[in-house]
Amino acid sequence: MTAATTSDRAPALLVLEDGRSFRGFSLGAIGETFGEAVFCTGMTGYQETLTDPSYHRQVVVMTAPHIGNTGMNHEDVESDRIWVSGYVVREPARLASSWRARYDLDSALRAQGVVGISGVDTRALTRHLRDRGAMRVGIFSGDLATDESAGSTLQARVRATAPMTGADLAGDVSTSAAYVVPAAGPKRFTVAAVDLGIKTMTLRRLAERGIETHVLPADAGPDAVYAIDPDAVFLSNGPGDPETADLSLIQTALARRTPVFGICLGHELLGRALGFSTYKLKYGHRGINQPVQDRRTGKVEITAHNHGFALDMPLDGPIATQFGRVEVTHVCLNDNVVEGLSLLDRPAFSVQYHPEASAGPHDARHLFDRFVSMLEEQRA
Repeated sequence: MTAATTSDRAPALLVLEDGRSFRGFSLGAIGETFGEAVFCTGMTGYQETLTDPSYHRQVVVMTAPHIGNTGMNHEDVESDRIWVSGYVVREPARLASSWRARYDLDSALRAQGVVGISGVDTRALTRHLRDRGAMRVGIFSGDLATDESAGSTLQARVRATAPMTGADLAGDVSTSAAYVVPAAGPKRFTVAAVDLGIKTMTLRRLAERGIETHVLPADAGPDAVYAIDPDAVFLSNGPGDPETADLSLIQTALARRTPVFGICLGHELLGRALGFSTYKLKYGHRGINQPVQDRRTGKVEITAHNHGFALDMPLDGPIATQFGRVEVTHVCLNDNVVEGLSLLDRPAFSVQYHPEASAGPHDARHLFDRFVSMLEEQRA
């Protein structure tokens, strides 16, 4: 599978809201796109990144210089479509080489209308985002990128787009109708999973452990959830500002002492249900090489992340809440961001990262076993 060479590509232009711009060549569809510019530090797993609903309305800059080497396949997708708003790479692979590949990266982007840019200095762009913070961006390819006098106009168009702060996006990526993923083997538990942007591998990890998962829309309330008589509630990952979400289901589950497990956005919502606020990180955590320490054991795990918001809560505890005591169980070693919490008086815990990590690493996969153990204890 051979992708187009640089000489075959149309010109492209990336414009940040602060006015800095980068010229390159088109990748994927020709046209324009807008979103929040963020960088992802994973050297592999680009297919999982592209199809992760958590990246909705984000233009992803890959820090690894060579992307697309192994092509794309039908097995490793995390949803039924590409969710990134735009894609930025230094050098797209000209040849996709893997026995599992069915098509190449450029073809996948073009087929789904995703506008990208290649040939830019992604190191300089990443450093700029680290220094100035994640910001709004536009990518323009074809005729839009050739007008040398259009810079200020394009910047104004970028600045006119909505910021990520205040964005309620879970409903955009959630299922519109409930569905059931059966257990792989004998059924042990029934779990109601609130789809805030759930990933395919998460459902597989639950099924592997004998869990029948009822996947419900993001706006599912207590009545819809408890109609299936669940053994637990699972809160998935997803995009957007956690301050926009309704908390009534989570608070009902906590009040009824229903076990709760949240990841990523679900972690932030559990924290908010306990009374804590969230804040926007300067440039977020994105990639599959983020070091997180379990404060209870001292063990460090390398984990997969995609979050631009974090919980604002004391690191030292326990902390009293209306639902009992809670403690911070995990922190990011790069910046001490809260990466996990656990209630001490009710069956609930959460982590900010993605323990299913189908692209790797697999250090945190045991958290699904911890979830099952919590269900066993509750049943006993």
